[in-house]
Amino acid sequence: MNELLIWILAAAAVAVVLLLWGLSRRRQRQAELDRETVVPTGLEDEPTAPASTPDADLQAVREVEDALNQRLAEQRAEEERIEAERAQAEREEAARRAAEAEAREAQARRDAEAQAEAERLAREQADREAPDAEAARAAAEAERLAQEAAAREAEARRAAEAQAEAERLAREQAEREAADAEAARAAAAAEAERLAAETAAREAEAHRVAEAQAEAERLAREQAEREAAEAEAARAAAEAKRLAQEAAAREAEARRAAEAQAEAERLAQEQAAREAAEAEARRAAEAAAAQAAAQAAAAAAAAAAATQAATATRELRADETLVLVADDSKIVRVKISRLLTGQTYRVALAESGEQALELLAAERPHVVITDVEMPGIDGFELTRQVRANPAWSDLPVLMITSSDDKREQAEAAGVTQLLGKPYSEEALIAAIERARLAVRVPA
Repeated sequence: MNELLIWILAAAAVAVVLLLWGLSRRRQRQAELDRETVVPTGLEDEPTAPASTPDADLQAVREVEDALNQRLAEQRAEEERIEAERAQAEREEAARRAAEAEAREAQARRDAEAQAEAERLAREQADREAPDAEAARAAAEAERLAQEAAAREAEARRAAEAQAEAERLAREQAEREAADAEAARAAAAAEAERLAAETAAREAEAHRVAEAQAEAERLAREQAEREAAEAEAARAAAEAKRLAQEAAAREAEARRAAEAQAEAERLAQEQAAREAAEAEARRAAEAAAAQAAAQAAAAAAAAAAATQAATATRELRADETLVLVADDSKIVRVKISRLLTGQTYRVALAESGEQALELLAAERPHVVITDVEMPGIDGFELTRQVRANPAWSDLPVLMITSSDDKREQAEAAGVTQLLGKPYSEEALIAAIERARLAVRVPA
């Protein structure tokens, strides 16, 4: 009965532990689904029910295990008390049976003594009485008494043997019950150890799940940061392209305006020449000398005006300065583009030396910034081709490199200024400013 109770309690404990573990896993999955679910706009501040944590579930499991262990300890104490009472009762029963056996042995001794006395009296009576009949009766009585004494002695021996057998059976029963109790305690201890091992395994699994979840969140944050950086770079590139297109449009409009102005000046000069010729023709009738002097003065004034209009120039403005950035790194291109557009410069971006040459022919930039290592045409070859083209030969070329041993190669290729990595933004802006101030445009 006690063994059956122990096994029932163990099965109940296992069922409770499995139930709590299943609830914990279900809550963890629900929490993961809740984290993955996108919160609708306007509902971010609504309170949410607190989700169960693995620590709370593990604490509940430990409380159940402690209750089960306490119940098993109480059960073992109750079994030991019952076992002690049973052993005490068996010892008392054995003592009682031993006392009864001793009483029977004493009675048998008394019977034997009485029989001996009867035989002695019979012999004395036989000696005193001569008649044979009386002696025969005495002998028969003595024999009967002897038979009764022998029967009592046999009964006493059987009682002693029964007592010994009862004691042996009691010892065997006590030994079996002690072995059963020890086996039950061992089984309970083994079950407790198994439950502890399962609890430790679940805690380790929960720890691994927490670490995996933390790693997944870290990777998700890094991915989101990378995507945000790429999106920002794409927006910056689109903005730079738009600004470059607007600057190109403004430059084309400025060229058209300059051409229109030059045409207007040419027409004005022609008109002035015609008017001067007409005036000179009207004044021809007045005097030949005056006409010659006036004609010479008009020619001198027209020549001076043309010379002054042709030689009037001004500095290139920052918003008119076009900087070509050639680098195979998108991050570097975006970084330099943001720096330069923040200074109101116009920026054209090239991913390779080949694309840089195409932009040189199409855009006619005022400064070139190039990297050394690029696929195809590298920075040195790009600089050499710039210097080889008469239209670009005096174009300032700024080269950015992390190696100090590139200076001789850069000078041989015709690089205007070599900037190290990390370069100073102030030095880069100063180099561009020097190139800008060296350019003069028509006023």
